[in-house]
Amino acid sequence: NGDIFIPVFQKDGVQPVVKELPAGLYDGINELDDSRAALVLYAPHKNNVYVIGDFNNWQPSSDYLMYRTPDSLRYWLELDTEPGMEVRYQYLVDEFLRIADPFAEKVLDPDHDFYIDNLTYPDLLSYPTGKTSEIVGVLQTGKPPFPWENTGFQRPAVTDLVIYELLLRDFLQTHSFTTLADTLGYFKKLGVNAIELMPVNEFEGNSSWGYNPSFYFAVDKYYGPAENLKRFIDKAHKNGIAVILDIVLNHAYGQCPLVRLYTCQMYLNPWFNEVSPNPVYAWGYDFNHESRAAQDFIDRVTSYWLTEFQVDGFRLDFTKGFTNTPGDGGSYDADRIRILKRLADHIWSEKTGAYIILEHFCSNKEEKELSDYGMLIWGNMNYNYNEATMGYHDDNKSDFSGISWVKRGWTQPHLVGYMESHDEQRLMYKNLQYGNSSSGYNIQSLSTALERIQPAAAFFFTIPGPKMIWQFGELGYDVDIDQNGRTGPKPIRWDYFKDRDRRRLFDIYAALIRLKIDCPAFESRNYELDLAEPVKRIFIQHDSLNVVVLGNFDVRNGYARPNFPHTGWWYDYFPGDSLLVDDPNAVLAMFPGEYRIYTDKKEIITFTPQNPFIKDFYLYQNYPNPFNTSTIVRVDVNKRDRLTVEIFNLRGQHINTLVDRVQDPGQYEFEWMGTGFSGSICSSGVYVCRVEHGKKTKYGKMLLVK
Repeated sequence: NGDIFIPVFQKDGVQPVVKELPAGLYDGINELDDSRAALVLYAPHKNNVYVIGDFNNWQPSSDYLMYRTPDSLRYWLELDTEPGMEVRYQYLVDEFLRIADPFAEKVLDPDHDFYIDNLTYPDLLSYPTGKTSEIVGVLQTGKPPFPWENTGFQRPAVTDLVIYELLLRDFLQTHSFTTLADTLGYFKKLGVNAIELMPVNEFEGNSSWGYNPSFYFAVDKYYGPAENLKRFIDKAHKNGIAVILDIVLNHAYGQCPLVRLYTCQMYLNPWFNEVSPNPVYAWGYDFNHESRAAQDFIDRVTSYWLTEFQVDGFRLDFTKGFTNTPGDGGSYDADRIRILKRLADHIWSEKTGAYIILEHFCSNKEEKELSDYGMLIWGNMNYNYNEATMGYHDDNKSDFSGISWVKRGWTQPHLVGYMESHDEQRLMYKNLQYGNSSSGYNIQSLSTALERIQPAAAFFFTIPGPKMIWQFGELGYDVDIDQNGRTGPKPIRWDYFKDRDRRRLFDIYAALIRLKIDCPAFESRNYELDLAEPVKRIFIQHDSLNVVVLGNFDVRNGYARPNFPHTGWWYDYFPGDSLLVDDPNAVLAMFPGEYRIYTDKKEIITFTPQNPFIKDFYLYQNYPNPFNTSTIVRVDVNKRDRLTVEIFNLRGQHINTLVDRVQDPGQYEFEWMGTGFSGSICSSGVYVCRVEHGKKTKYGKMLLVK
């Protein structure tokens, strides 16, 4: 299992002095004081190791031949250093293999560093060109500790988590931690309380998703210095936002020194399997999670980020692979469960309550057991939500009830549901490419495609449990995931924020996130989901209030059965309007894409549409609705233009005109008495209010009850 090794030495070569490892030293870099460090390399089956670097002109010498421990597993040496000065160094193994320290907190790459500009990484130490080859490590003793200002940060409760997943490369043109820290106001406005960074430890190349890791303790310089990442985390905590690191512990790639030590003898590698037991879904070199060496290394990695960078937890990539048991993940694997529980116990021993989010995708039995243990599990509902937004419902394909931990039969609310992630096609892209249509209602139109995301968001954030959104989803990002190659760079679309329709979607997201986090009802365990049909319903019961969410995901008019649990007044969150319910079993007519979030407590209505929801104008829900004798239509306009308010029946017949004239900016109310042009009384039924202001048109629905 990798715990016991039989030394395999070369017949020829320098033999090091055998000497016990001093007590208290561990693998990697040990800072003894400001001017002295001890280096320890775990390298079973190797004959000798030199330390080479700036201090000996990169040439091996007896003074820098590392001691070998009596068990022949480790090599170590103490070095004199100058406080605060960066020193470049490598290990020369068996007099031919040059590797950087696996525990180096900074590395220099001869092939990629020159692409990193001085703005991103000021005064980056140069590579020792002409003196060595391969990646080198950087050692610095006597460095002042980072001045953390927000050490008492309280992580958001799991039930309140709204995570924003982002890839720094495709989120900001500068791809820097500094700019990301300056962008925290955007996240505050949106209301998310956690940011999940796709991998930021050193990976191969500069432009990458980061799932090809090479050095686990070094921050990738393409994003800036490690201190800038710490400043971002400190500032995020100051703003009440947790930071979660996406980290790859299933595999490493060929630049990783743990791999390079045994590239030609992988059967001797103490950290990795010689061949992945699951080659169908293997990437890079597969960690042997049964090996004590691998477990110790992984524990060091997680402890480092939790303590040195004060991160709040991890998203662990591809945990299905944390096993040596062959299979596709569909069957229960007790070994995988044991391995993950062991890792979780270590993480929690370092930081109680740290988030552990698994990209697992195994049997529900496994995921439930891991959830019960305290871990969070990714819940991918991209396909079903996208079918709903595109308007396709045959064979229950738009049923996204799997986003509910209750529906999965779990006992803990530990399912991190999402409609989009870095791995999924964007909802808006498929809306525009493949959206359904009927009788002039066309989802492939940009404005309609954006409007279709709104009910999806309403049926996403209101279902209890932690949630995750992918970058720019709140603005309707519509770029193909395969543009420029699946993992290639994508356009950075901050211009979306200036588009009124996309900004409206942002504001809808922000309002829903605020509702989810602030209202205890959305932590309820007592709720019903009716999501199989095109017209969908959620009912949430809680001591604080009851919630009924309705939405028509069809491309045709439909009817919802709210099944309100009681009569009386119900309040719609977005327009802030009220609905007097006399018959809880009555049906409500709904246009395509229409949605409602009703609560039975008026105090919850904190959302105001005036700013920034007014574009050229805003049409409120008429009040009262339903109505018997008269109702008020209220309109806000923000510029001088012609305003027309007309009433039609469902057959399209023009019933009445309430106003048709130029109006100055302001708020206006118009009363309809339920009569036609001649003053005749209209019959009971659903009517449509058509409001035109300038070149913009909006529709509202009203119910006349006689």
